[in-house]
Amino acid sequence: MDSNKEIALSFLRMSTSGSIDEAYGKYVSSNFHHHNPYFHDDAASLKEGMKDNKKRFPNKIYKVIQALEDGDLVAVHGLVKLSEKMQIAVVHILRFENGKIVEMWDIGQQIPKDAVNSMF
Repeated sequence: MDSNKEIALSFLRMSTSGSIDEAYGKYVSSNFHHHNPYFHDDAASLKEGMKDNKKRFPNKIYKVIQALEDGDLVAVHGLVKLSEKMQIAVVHILRFENGKIVEMWDIGQQIPKDAVNSMF
C-alpha cells in the first residue's frame, strides 16, 4: 500500500501533467474540501480549474522540491513552470483519511525575474 506521501506526489504529478480525471478518481475522497479563496471548496470546482489551467498552459512543468509526511498530513514544496517567464513556488498541504485526500490547501508565490534569492 502506498504511503500518504506517495499518494500526494502521484496526485500532484498526474493532475499537473493533464491526467486530472484519473488523479481525482484514484486519489480524492468524495467528501474532499479545497481551501483556496479563488475556488469553491468542492472537488469539481478545483478539477475544472485545473483543466482550464492545463488548457492555458499546455507545456506546464511541475517539479517536486521536497515532501514531508506527518501522520495524516503531507506537505509538498514545489515549482510550477507555466512558461519561461512565469514560475511559481508552491506549497500544497494535503490531509488524508483511509488513503484518500480529504482536504487540500495550496499557497503560491510567483518568482520575480529579479529575485534576490532562489527560493529553493
